[in-house]
Amino acid sequence: MPAPGSPSPAFPENPDPSSAPPADTDPNARYHAATLEDLEETGAEHRVYHLTTDSTQRLDKYLQNRLKGISRNQIQKLIALGGVTVNGKSVKPSLSLRTGDTVEVVVPPKPAVDLRPEPIRLDILYEDDDMVAVNKQANLIVHPARKYKSGTMINALAHHFQNPGFNTPRVDERTRPPAASDAGLSEVGQQDQRPGVVHRLDMNTTGVILFAKQDATHWLLAKQFEDRTNLKCYLALVHGCPDPPSGSIDQPLGKHPTIREGHAVRHDAAGKESLTFYRVRRRYRGYSLIECELKSGRTHQIRVHLSFLGFPIVGDQLYGGETVGPPELADPPLAAGSRPNLNFARTKAEGQKIESDAAERAATGESPLMATPALHAALLRIHHPVFKTHRTFTAPLHRPMLDLIQTLEAHHHAPGETITDGTHVDLATALPGIDLKPSR
Repeated sequence: MPAPGSPSPAFPENPDPSSAPPADTDPNARYHAATLEDLEETGAEHRVYHLTTDSTQRLDKYLQNRLKGISRNQIQKLIALGGVTVNGKSVKPSLSLRTGDTVEVVVPPKPAVDLRPEPIRLDILYEDDDMVAVNKQANLIVHPARKYKSGTMINALAHHFQNPGFNTPRVDERTRPPAASDAGLSEVGQQDQRPGVVHRLDMNTTGVILFAKQDATHWLLAKQFEDRTNLKCYLALVHGCPDPPSGSIDQPLGKHPTIREGHAVRHDAAGKESLTFYRVRRRYRGYSLIECELKSGRTHQIRVHLSFLGFPIVGDQLYGGETVGPPELADPPLAAGSRPNLNFARTKAEGQKIESDAAERAATGESPLMATPALHAALLRIHHPVFKTHRTFTAPLHRPMLDLIQTLEAHHHAPGETITDGTHVDLATALPGIDLKPSR
């Protein structure tokens, strides 16, 4: 992991070969067979598709839509290997399919995913026999996905359960002493390499995340997230300051129409209902600390909503936020995403250039430096399905976001209206060690 305060990539470049996962966890390893016989020996599955109408798609595209989790490039490798036939004959990826065609596919099994315990430190906010709440740090994936096959929170929790005392929970309500024989996480989601995962946070979003340890608890907690009966509040450091200092952002969200990594406000069939309440908690010169209450849980919801409002999150290169360090504190920039009612999103190349520049600044020891989204899941309130009482988890901020706010509080405080009524996050708990000056 990068050192505290150093940027971590949201737009990955070519990975360092020394940090690549082992061959048996490479998501493409199952396509490296030299012959069809080698492919069969991996335990491949045979699937057959019968076309009842002419297809408007070429063969490789047709199969991509039916073989979930397998890319078009991987399907083309299967075709070249002879793992795909049409009417019993080897074919090219560009073949157009017709009514009556029979497509046979040799589908390799999913690659093995390494869920071995890894000694990754975790800030355990709460633990009992049914669940564990963690204050997630940045640059940490929740569960294995795509190229991230190890070094995840699942690996860290496996180590936590097998090594009592490695992490000390802030609140421990387990009824039995922890032991290396503890079962660990629930088996819900095990098949998809996400056991116990009730909800998720983006790789560089920090704060409260909850995992289930029992299957029954998992389903009951997941139902609360589905029904939106829990309370989720985030703290976001943004460019500028909203006026009025509180309100709602009721804008439907969906995939960005041109930027693959992004999402956007969509007033078409692709848009899904999304609602965020915001409240300005602290004002600074050129920046503000905002509490966001989620009433839905769309991908990148807060990031897109605040950018659409014209107040992008500091460090959120994708949605128009800027890297912020001492020069930007002294002379706040006009962020690229500051135009309201605009779906701003940078391309992958633009994001990589900004991250490269931020990495050079971090290498000089510049601090504080915020080069990833300054977004923190500060509070989560759930109804405990076993104890039948409410539990509220408040997560203290991590560095460098904490350091940046501390500098803003000490040297860049600004007058103006802030909101206290209707707020949920206790800033004294969320911002430990910071002398919060009275708002003026």
